[in-house]
Amino acid sequence: ATEARAAVWIVSDPRPEHASAVTWLNESSSANFYLVKLEAIKIGESLPAPLLTLIVGPSDETKEFGKAKREFSERYDIRKSFWTQFLDYAKTKTKLHAGISPGRHSWIGTGAGKRGLGFNYVIREHETSVELYIDRGKDGDKENKFIFDTLHEKKSEIEKVFGDALEWERLDTKRASRIRRTLDNGGWKDEDKWAAVNEATVDAMIRIEKALRPHIQKLAIESI
Repeated sequence: ATEARAAVWIVSDPRPEHASAVTWLNESSSANFYLVKLEAIKIGESLPAPLLTLIVGPSDETKEFGKAKREFSERYDIRKSFWTQFLDYAKTKTKLHAGISPGRHSWIGTGAGKRGLGFNYVIREHETSVELYIDRGKDGDKENKFIFDTLHEKKSEIEKVFGDALEWERLDTKRASRIRRTLDNGGWKDEDKWAAVNEATVDAMIRIEKALRPHIQKLAIESI
């Protein structure tokens, strides 16, 4: 309230919750907070004198960590706002993700009709993407690549139905594979472009589902 730049909390018996509170204050504020333990000591026959011991104080690392936490929190909040309005729009065009609730992460997805296959929306700072993500789980490495290769054999047909080129990412050094389309017309940081981002991204999802769904249904693998 007084716009102080520093505060000192003096205690006789600092507890872990005291230290946690002061650490949190240093992370969350531009002011500096100190937790100090007060004891009385005597040297020989001298009169008692105060001994102050610093328990917790500010540091560059604490301030940087607090700044990073605030940035992450802000990012999560903005992403949730983006997904909320995005899903409201998407439901007017397709029922594919109609049962999905908005979250704070960079992607949302729904099943594609076979276990381990999902149609995902991905949002970044200045771009979005739609994808078929292929991951059958811990022991599904060979299945993942088999599914990808089977779909890749129909690449020309799939891209013709989609209406444009797709990114075919086998990801040989990873367990999963994916087929996606990236759009660079805006992301979660571009709030003034959200309406256009919604339209383009949902349209791309509708087209990629239309292009891939018939081939997914023909895969000789276990369904959900």
